[in-house]
Amino acid sequence: MLGLIGRKVGMTQVFDDRGVLTPVTVIKIDDNVVVDERTEKKHGYHACVLGAEDVKPSKITKPYAGQFKNVDGPKRRLMEMRNYEKEVSVGESLSVDLFKDIAFVDIEGTSKGKGYQGAMKRHGFSGGSASHGSKFTRGLGGTGMAATPSRVFKGTKMPGRMGGEKTSVQNLRVVKIDEDRRILMVKGAVPGPRQGVVIVRKAKKK
Repeated sequence: MLGLIGRKVGMTQVFDDRGVLTPVTVIKIDDNVVVDERTEKKHGYHACVLGAEDVKPSKITKPYAGQFKNVDGPKRRLMEMRNYEKEVSVGESLSVDLFKDIAFVDIEGTSKGKGYQGAMKRHGFSGGSASHGSKFTRGLGGTGMAATPSRVFKGTKMPGRMGGEKTSVQNLRVVKIDEDRRILMVKGAVPGPRQGVVIVRKAKKK
């Protein structure tokens, strides 16, 4: 599975040769360095560890710095990619041109946190009547049983914390790659705020 670590820059729109407008999300992918490898013999599976974003050695602890002995400087972000389809070696740099022959990608990120929200916003409930005299407008309504078993079932849709969860979007079409500016443009929206860290992978279902 091919993949790289990047950051969501924001959204914009581009026009193709026919003048058709396409909304795109811009993702900045700086060079990812292969920090370590996981082997079948030693670890029981095959994977490579990618690192992104340089960090000052004075900002990290000695145990954390120990894994960058064979790499030019420590990295802030680390991600383990299992069954990497490309032959790589420790210390090798991977850039955005890794996706130049790939038409669709899957992107994983952390969705925007909405805080504590009611059932209508969190789950899309329609609510009750808003006419005069109604006492059930934005209320949740009944959640438990009156008789047996006289409890609330686990998983019942209720108010609670919304957002701030790992979210994946599949089969986003790659619209443009700018190798000089290290930018990847994909059609559609990507989870997370601006400057949020995202994982871009080759699409599984395409």
